[in-house]
Amino acid sequence: MSTWSNDDLARLGGADEIQIAPENSDGTLRSPTTIWIVRSGEDMYVRSVNGPEGHWYRAAEHTHRGQIRADGTSKDVAFVDEPDPSVNEQVDAAYMSKYGSMPQVEPMTQPGPRDTTLKLVPR
Repeated sequence: MSTWSNDDLARLGGADEIQIAPENSDGTLRSPTTIWIVRSGEDMYVRSVNGPEGHWYRAAEHTHRGQIRADGTSKDVAFVDEPDPSVNEQVDAAYMSKYGSMPQVEPMTQPGPRDTTLKLVPR
Protein backbone atom coordinates (compact mmCIF):
# COMPACT_ATOMS: atom_id res chain seq x y z
CA MET A 1 0.00 0.00 0.00
CA SER A 2 1.06 3.56 -0.60
CA THR A 3 1.93 5.94 2.17
CA TRP A 4 1.23 9.65 2.61
CA SER A 5 3.95 12.19 1.92
CA ASN A 6 4.86 14.54 4.76
CA ASP A 7 3.26 17.40 2.79
CA ASP A 8 0.01 15.45 2.37
CA LEU A 9 -0.02 14.52 6.07
CA ALA A 10 0.42 18.16 7.04
CA ARG A 11 -1.98 19.63 4.48
CA LEU A 12 -4.79 17.07 4.58
CA GLY A 13 -4.39 16.09 8.23
CA GLY A 14 -4.36 19.74 9.23
CA ALA A 15 -7.47 20.68 7.25
CA ASP A 16 -10.54 21.45 9.35
CA GLU A 17 -12.76 19.80 6.76
CA ILE A 18 -12.35 17.83 3.57
CA GLN A 19 -14.57 17.00 0.65
CA ILE A 20 -15.01 13.25 0.23
CA ALA A 21 -16.38 11.67 -2.93
CA PRO A 22 -16.59 7.87 -3.01
CA GLU A 23 -16.73 6.16 -6.39
CA ASN A 24 -19.95 4.73 -7.71
CA SER A 25 -20.02 1.18 -9.08
CA ASP A 26 -19.40 2.56 -12.59
CA GLY A 27 -16.22 4.37 -11.48
CA THR A 28 -17.69 7.89 -11.51
CA LEU A 29 -17.41 9.99 -8.36
CA ARG A 30 -20.42 10.73 -6.19
CA SER A 31 -21.15 14.34 -5.30
CA PRO A 32 -18.69 15.40 -2.59
CA THR A 33 -19.68 15.56 1.07
CA THR A 34 -17.95 17.79 3.62
CA ILE A 35 -16.60 15.83 6.58
CA TRP A 36 -13.92 15.97 9.28
CA ILE A 37 -10.56 14.23 8.95
CA VAL A 38 -8.04 13.30 11.63
CA ARG A 39 -4.46 12.18 11.59
CA SER A 40 -3.05 9.53 13.90
CA GLY A 41 0.66 9.03 13.40
CA GLU A 42 1.32 8.53 9.70
CA ASP A 43 -2.29 7.60 8.91
CA MET A 44 -5.48 9.55 8.22
CA TYR A 45 -9.00 8.56 9.21
CA VAL A 46 -12.59 9.60 8.64
CA ARG A 47 -15.93 8.67 10.18
CA SER A 48 -19.54 9.14 9.19
CA VAL A 49 -21.42 11.41 11.62
CA ASN A 50 -24.57 9.53 10.56
CA GLY A 51 -23.02 6.16 11.34
CA PRO A 52 -23.44 3.25 8.93
CA GLU A 53 -26.50 4.89 7.35
CA GLY A 54 -24.49 7.84 6.00
CA HIS A 55 -24.80 8.04 2.21
CA TRP A 56 -21.12 8.69 1.50
CA TYR A 57 -20.13 5.93 3.94
CA ARG A 58 -22.35 3.32 2.31
CA ALA A 59 -20.86 4.18 -1.09
CA ALA A 60 -17.32 4.03 0.33
CA GLU A 61 -18.03 0.62 1.85
CA HIS A 62 -19.38 -0.61 -1.48
CA THR A 63 -16.47 0.40 -3.75
CA HIS A 64 -13.65 1.13 -1.24
CA ARG A 65 -12.38 3.84 -3.61
CA GLY A 66 -12.85 7.55 -3.99
CA GLN A 67 -11.28 10.96 -3.82
CA ILE A 68 -10.67 13.55 -1.11
CA ARG A 69 -10.02 17.28 -1.51
CA ALA A 70 -8.76 19.88 0.94
CA ASP A 71 -6.58 22.95 0.97
CA GLY A 72 -5.90 22.82 -2.76
CA THR A 73 -4.98 19.13 -2.70
CA SER A 74 -6.93 16.36 -4.40
CA LYS A 75 -6.03 12.71 -3.81
CA ASP A 76 -7.44 9.42 -5.00
CA VAL A 77 -7.83 7.12 -2.00
CA ALA A 78 -8.76 3.65 -0.92
CA PHE A 79 -11.12 3.33 2.06
CA VAL A 80 -9.86 0.62 4.41
CA ASP A 81 -12.00 -0.74 7.27
CA GLU A 82 -10.28 -0.39 10.63
CA PRO A 83 -11.62 -3.04 13.03
CA ASP A 84 -8.76 -2.83 15.57
CA PRO A 85 -10.24 -1.39 18.82
CA SER A 86 -6.91 0.20 19.79
CA VAL A 87 -6.90 2.19 16.54
CA ASN A 88 -10.43 3.40 17.32
CA GLU A 89 -9.17 4.68 20.67
CA GLN A 90 -6.36 6.57 18.91
CA VAL A 91 -8.82 8.01 16.41
CA ASP A 92 -11.15 9.04 19.27
CA ALA A 93 -8.23 10.89 20.87
CA ALA A 94 -7.37 12.56 17.55
CA TYR A 95 -10.97 13.76 17.13
CA MET A 96 -11.05 15.11 20.69
CA SER A 97 -7.69 16.83 20.27
CA LYS A 98 -8.50 18.42 16.93
CA TYR A 99 -12.19 19.24 17.35
CA GLY A 100 -12.62 19.13 21.15
CA SER A 101 -14.03 22.65 21.44
CA MET A 102 -16.92 21.81 19.10
CA PRO A 103 -20.09 20.26 20.56
CA GLN A 104 -20.38 17.84 17.61
CA VAL A 105 -17.14 16.04 18.49
CA GLU A 106 -18.49 13.86 21.30
CA PRO A 107 -20.99 12.04 19.04
CA MET A 108 -18.09 11.22 16.69
CA THR A 109 -16.55 9.09 19.46
CA GLN A 110 -19.73 7.14 20.20
CA PRO A 111 -21.11 3.90 18.71
CA GLY A 112 -22.53 4.55 15.27
CA PRO A 113 -19.97 7.04 13.97
CA ARG A 114 -17.18 5.13 15.73
CA ASP A 115 -18.26 1.97 13.93
CA THR A 116 -17.57 3.67 10.59
CA THR A 117 -13.87 4.40 11.09
CA LEU A 118 -12.14 4.25 7.72
CA LYS A 119 -8.43 4.59 7.10
CA LEU A 120 -7.60 6.65 4.01
CA VAL A 121 -4.80 5.17 1.90
CA PRO A 122 -3.44 7.04 -1.13
CA ARG A 123 -3.66 5.18 -4.43
